[in-house]
Amino acid sequence: MGKKIVVITGSPRKNGNSFAMTDAFIKEAKARGHSVIRFDANSLNVGGCRACENCFKSGKACAFDDDFNSIAPLILEADTVVYTMPVYWYSIPAKIKAVIDKTFPFGMEHENIAGKGCALICCCAEPDISVMDGVRFSIERTAALLQWHMVGEVLIPGVQNPGDIEKTDGCKQAASLAERL
Repeated sequence: MGKKIVVITGSPRKNGNSFAMTDAFIKEAKARGHSVIRFDANSLNVGGCRACENCFKSGKACAFDDDFNSIAPLILEADTVVYTMPVYWYSIPAKIKAVIDKTFPFGMEHENIAGKGCALICCCAEPDISVMDGVRFSIERTAALLQWHMVGEVLIPGVQNPGDIEKTDGCKQAASLAERL
């Protein structure tokens, strides 16, 4: 039986390298009978968490009504959440970071959603794979806090310009990640 997968992207470049890997992942996941819903964080209006601790008290995930309230119910229903992004200054791009920060209530006892799968698809311009450590560590720790299990990671260094991903096996690795679900 197919899984429900939520993919959240963090790149502003629609023809960029992380989007190419995202597309390869989604194509393979759908071919394997999974349902996939994709959110491009850069196109959404999601503000950062304000630590008001009013999560779910208004019937919505966030008391501040933004696009996260459309994403939250689908994350709650998902079997697996996949984050895809390039590295920005050795870290997570701001727009997807806002989405990740707002998953805070999912770690609270009354909204615990333990047991989901989590995956990361990431690329960076520098040839050193350790440049992605900040992103990788943050996603792995977020998954651990939420009691999600890491399904896998695709980490591709050395891709700066649109199309550079085609000189690597990044799209193949992303498709292979979908096979492991």
